[in-house]
Amino acid sequence: MLTRRQVRRDGVTLSYLDGGTGDDVIVLLHGLAGSGQEMAPTAEALIPDYRVIAMDQRGHGHSTRRPTDLSRRAYVEDVVAVVEKVSSDGPVTIVGQSMGGHTAMLFAAWHADLVHRLVLLEAGVGGGEDDYPARLGDWFASWPVPFADLESATDFLGSTPIAQAWLRDLDRRTDGLWPRFEPEVMRATIAAVADSARWDEWQRIKVPTLLVQGENGTMAATEVQRMLSLRPDVSHVVIPDAGHDAHLEQPAAWVHALRTFQAMA
Repeated sequence: MLTRRQVRRDGVTLSYLDGGTGDDVIVLLHGLAGSGQEMAPTAEALIPDYRVIAMDQRGHGHSTRRPTDLSRRAYVEDVVAVVEKVSSDGPVTIVGQSMGGHTAMLFAAWHADLVHRLVLLEAGVGGGEDDYPARLGDWFASWPVPFADLESATDFLGSTPIAQAWLRDLDRRTDGLWPRFEPEVMRATIAAVADSARWDEWQRIKVPTLLVQGENGTMAATEVQRMLSLRPDVSHVVIPDAGHDAHLEQPAAWVHALRTFQAMA
């Protein structure tokens, strides 16, 4: 069972789902425009054996919707606040998908004393030459919200696994259904990820690390090759018949990869 809790940091409310017991803590970080609820199936598969925390990162889910600071440092220090709240007995395993993976990577680089293991799902070092932050922001801004009902939301968003996650997490207000994020916040958040490639931070990480890709994911082969070349100690798993949202598309294979890595000496 997952229980919603919160912690305050620097004027921002950080909401998270908390389940399981024990000293072995796993913290899950969703991708851009997601929420901890998106990670609930992963958490529920793990909580028989671990305490699992699924955060709503700032600007997402039930956390503060319009924070003024959307820097990478702010996102990382939020994770520090939650980890220090939930884990007084030692470092945690930090797991992140996409943008959340970038947050997890920086957390591991900047706060090595708080990290036991690092797992990245469809997440690299950041940077980029194209205009994808603007394109993502424009797409989120194109949503015809509020949706009148779940049927109209489904008609627009579709039935993909990530669309289903968004649909399950819509905010029900008196005027209709709203996503749990603001398009301009998403644009600024991903622009900070795209601002620079964090190769120095990647090489600074010393804890056991697992890099997971979807077979049909969005990571560039050249980036993956360089990540593994710079850190040949990193474990690498490719999930068949999965894309960028492999945790939703192939949840059994994803959880198996997590459990196998967590059990390694």
